[in-house]
Amino acid sequence: MNLVMQQCTGRHPAAGANAPAAVRGLSIQVQAGEQVAVIGPSGAGKTTLLHLMACALTPVQGRLSLNGQDPWAQSAAGLRALRKALFLAPQVPPLPPRQRVVTAVLAGCLPQWGAWRSLKNLFYPQDIPAAYAALKQFDLGEKIFERVDRLSGGERQRVGLARSLVCGASLWLVDEPLSALDPVRASQAMNTLTESARSREATLVCTLHQVDMALKHFPRIVGLRGGELAFDLPAAQVTTELLEDLYAQHLEELHSPVPLDRPAAAQPAPVAMHCR
Repeated sequence: MNLVMQQCTGRHPAAGANAPAAVRGLSIQVQAGEQVAVIGPSGAGKTTLLHLMACALTPVQGRLSLNGQDPWAQSAAGLRALRKALFLAPQVPPLPPRQRVVTAVLAGCLPQWGAWRSLKNLFYPQDIPAAYAALKQFDLGEKIFERVDRLSGGERQRVGLARSLVCGASLWLVDEPLSALDPVRASQAMNTLTESARSREATLVCTLHQVDMALKHFPRIVGLRGGELAFDLPAAQVTTELLEDLYAQHLEELHSPVPLDRPAAAQPAPVAMHCR
């Protein structure tokens, strides 16, 4: 899926109507099948950018185009149809604690399924082999029938990522997918995510706190600071000087280590988000 943003301005999904814009006058173009990492210090506007791309937020100003279509010029039915091609993975997956992992993964299929099949999935998982195959790629195959509340924070995060492998979307928007993972799991997750998107010819835009992972796994890096575009460059052209300037007031974030996999209880509370 092609994506074009022209001078887009938007507010954070949890912000009030009169709050300052989190993204201001941003213009960016992503070609179908491209893989882009978005980096920047806390408060740079990364999450807001993904929500604008996912049609979960209406731009305050500017224009968003997906495959040449303006989502907000569509009818309600047209917008729903367009959202079926989008997959948004928040940093903290909104997984019901008593839900089985298999059901949580297959929730990624719900936009593609009709109402009746979606309802049946709550009582009997409709595609167990697909869920198992997705979980296995994130080294979670043995957890398929576990309850979500028995998983660690890192396992929950990988369950959320496994949804991308069953969703059937052509644009994947992934927010901070490594925040609860140790270095080994983080590298494994990024390999799986990028290779799966490539094999499905899906466009991937991913925000990352770990700059080293962004440079290692993505050919193109977008730097955000204060809600504005700082740079948009091939990974090979992102220098130490550019990174230090991007994180000038937050150098501890630039050099901070990847956190260890923590229990679910140690994770921040999920924030309700409209993902589709």
